[in-house]
Amino acid sequence: MMEDLINSKLADDLMIDIFRRIDSKFSSDSCCLVCKRWFFLERISRKTVQFGRSGRAESTDSMVRLLAGRFVNVENVYINELSVSSSSNLVKRRRVRRATPSTTSSLHESDQSVSGDNGMGTSCLSDSGMAAVGDGFVKLEKLSLIWCSSVTDVGLRSFAAKCKSLKSLDLQLVNGESLPPFSVLVRSMSGCYIGDEGLAAVGEYCNRLEDLNLRFCEGLTDIGLVQLALGCGRTLKSLGLAACVKVTDVSLEAVGSHCRSLETLSLDSDVINNKGMLAVAKGCRLLKVLKLQCVNITDEALEAVGLFCLSLELLALYSFQKFTDRSLYAIGNGCKRLKNLTLSDCYLLSNKSLDYVAAGCPELMHIEVNGCHSIGTDGLKSIGKINFHIDSDSWSWIIHRSRLSELALLYCQKIESNALSEIGEGCKFLQALHLVDCLGIGDDSICSIAKGCKNLKTLHIRRCYEVGNKGIIAVGQNCKFLTDLSIRFCDRVGDEALISIGQGCSLHILNVSGCHQIGDAGIIAIARGCPQLTSLDVSVLQHLGDRAMMELGEGCPLLKDVVISHCRKITDVGLGYLARKCTLLESCHMVYCPGITSAGVATVVTSCTRIKKVLVEKFKVSSRTKRRAGSIINYLCVEL
Repeated sequence: MMEDLINSKLADDLMIDIFRRIDSKFSSDSCCLVCKRWFFLERISRKTVQFGRSGRAESTDSMVRLLAGRFVNVENVYINELSVSSSSNLVKRRRVRRATPSTTSSLHESDQSVSGDNGMGTSCLSDSGMAAVGDGFVKLEKLSLIWCSSVTDVGLRSFAAKCKSLKSLDLQLVNGESLPPFSVLVRSMSGCYIGDEGLAAVGEYCNRLEDLNLRFCEGLTDIGLVQLALGCGRTLKSLGLAACVKVTDVSLEAVGSHCRSLETLSLDSDVINNKGMLAVAKGCRLLKVLKLQCVNITDEALEAVGLFCLSLELLALYSFQKFTDRSLYAIGNGCKRLKNLTLSDCYLLSNKSLDYVAAGCPELMHIEVNGCHSIGTDGLKSIGKINFHIDSDSWSWIIHRSRLSELALLYCQKIESNALSEIGEGCKFLQALHLVDCLGIGDDSICSIAKGCKNLKTLHIRRCYEVGNKGIIAVGQNCKFLTDLSIRFCDRVGDEALISIGQGCSLHILNVSGCHQIGDAGIIAIARGCPQLTSLDVSVLQHLGDRAMMELGEGCPLLKDVVISHCRKITDVGLGYLARKCTLLESCHMVYCPGITSAGVATVVTSCTRIKKVLVEKFKVSSRTKRRAGSIINYLCVEL
C-alpha cells in the first residue's frame, strides 16, 4: 500500500493554513471527503459562515446552534434572510447531504438561486437565535444581518452583552411593517425592528467596534446613535447611515465630537443638513472616504470638507441639487490626496469642477461622471492635460502627469467625439474605461484611447451608437493586455472587430449582447484566439449559430458563464457540444431560443457537473430534469 505522504508529513497547523487558502466551496467540500482528519481540520479552519432563511423543518435559530457547535473558530457570520440557505426542494438538499459533509452545504450559499417556493413561511432568526449567535460563536468579530424579520432590541442587547470583541456590525433592516411582494423586490428589506435600546447596548458592550452599517433602520433615532457614539466612538472607524429617517444632525454632531478616528462615512438622508456635516468635517479630520447622498447639503458643508479633511482619498456625491463648482474648488484646493471621485446626477456642476480637481489632486486615479448634464468635452479634456506646479521649497517647475487608471462616463450627453483625445495623450496609465449612453463618442475617440492607453485591461461600451469596427479594430491592434471587453448594443460593431480582438487580445470576459452584425465568424475568431475565456454573453445575436458554439467548445474549455438568450439559430446540437466540452460551466442563460428543446436543457444539466444556475422557459424542462436538478433551474417570469 502506498504511503500517505500528505498526512504523515504535514502538521495540523499547516493543513489548516492550506484549507483557509481555498476559495472555491466546491473544492473545500471535496477536501472534506478525503478522510476523517481532513474533515475535522476543514471544520476548524472555517472562519466565515454565511447562510439564509431556513427552508427545512428546523428554524434558523436551530441552524445557528448547529453551525456554532461544528465550526468553533468562526469570526465572521453573515445571515441574509432575503435568500434561503436550504432550498424548499428537500430532495436536492438530501442528495447533497449524501455527497458532502452534512453542514458544508449550508455555507457560502449567497450565490444560490432558488426556484419555486420563496420560503416566506419558514421560521426566521429570532431574539433567541441572536442569543445563540453570541453564545456559540465565541470568537465572533463581524456580524451581518439582512432582512432578519424577527430580531428586536431584546435580541441585539443579548447578543451585544456576549460579543464584546465585536469589530463590525451590519444591520440592513426596517421597521416591523410587512411590505407587499412587489415592494419586497424593490426595497429588498422588510419586517424587523431595531431601535435605540439595541444600538445603545452595542455602544455599551462592544467597546472595540470599528465598523457600523445601518440601512433602513426606521425605528432608530438620535438617542440610540448618540449613545453608541458615547460608548464606542473612540474606536469607530467606519459609519454607514442610509434611510434612517429619524436620524438628524444631532447624531452627526455626536459623531463629530466623539468619533475622532472615523475614516469612512457614508450618508444617504433627506433630513441631514449642513450643521451635521460641518460637525463631522471639523471633528473627524482623519476622514479618508466620504459618500454622500443628502439633498439638503450645500457648498458650505463641502467647503468645510476641503478645508479640514486633508486626508480624504475617496469622494462620492450623489443626486446633489444645491452645491456648485465652489465645492469642487475647495476639494481640489485642500484634498491633495484624493484618488477616487464619483459625481452622479449633480446638475449644477460644470466643466470647471473637473478642471479644479484635475489640477489640484495629482494622485487622482478613478473618476466617474454619471448624469451630470453640464459637464462636457472641455471638462474631460482637463483630466488628460499635463499640469505644471511650482515647488515652494526649490521654486522650480514640477510636471504633473495624470495617474488616472479608471474612467467611467455614464449618460453624458454633452461629451463630443474628440473628447477622449486628451485622455489618450495624457493618461498613459489608464487601465479601465466605461462608456454608457454617450451618444457623441465615436470611433475617433476609441482610436485615441487605443493608441495612447496601451495598458488598457477593461473596456465597457454600452449604447454608444457611433462606435463601430474602426474603433474596436484599433483596440485589438494596440491594447494587448485587454482581458475584459463589453460592447453592448453597438449596432455598428461586427465580425471584423472581433477578429481583430481575437488576434490581438487574450480575453477572459466578453459581452457583445445586442450587436446584431456579429455572427459566427467573429465568435469563432474569439474561440480560436482567447483560450482563457471564462465568461461569454452573446445574447440577442440573431446570426449566431451552432458552428460558433462548437468552436467555443473546442477553444474555450475554461468557460464558466454563458448567456445565449434570444439567439434564434442556436440549437440543441451546438448547445450540447458546448456543454460536453466546457465541463467547468456554472451558469447558462438560454431563454427565447426556439432551437433549444428539453433535450438541450437536459444535456447541460447532465454534462456540466458544476452547474449552479440554468435560466430557461418552464415548458422546456422535463419532469426528469426537474427531479434531477430542480434547485438550479430558474424559470423566466412571464406572469407579471
